Amino acid sequence: MRITHVKVRKVNKEGSNLKAFAEVRLDECFVVKDIRIIQKPEKMVVAMPSKTITTYDKENEGEQLHVSKDLAHPINKETREMFNDTILGVYERATEDVYEEDIEE
Repeated sequence: MRITHVKVRKVNKEGSNLKAFAEVRLDECFVVKDIRIIQKPEKMVVAMPSKTITTYDKENEGEQLHVSKDLAHPINKETREMFNDTILGVYERATEDVYEEDIEE
């Protein structure tokens, strides 16, 4: 499996840690959307698509909890590094607010 195309949409919101959304195409046959590029104090990170669900804490009298659950994510270090390196590389090369790049082997 390889990333064959990346699209980056920059977010220009002052004071926000969210810098862009990315979309990747895998082997020209599968797309993953809503990947976030986030500025952390120490470095930029790639956050996979997720959703927030509401659950209840049985140990604390049914207190509502909001938990983030990944919708898609790499399951090994090598794949995570491939996503991080490729997506952040395209983000750094982006010359426009919406930028697309085909990834050559």
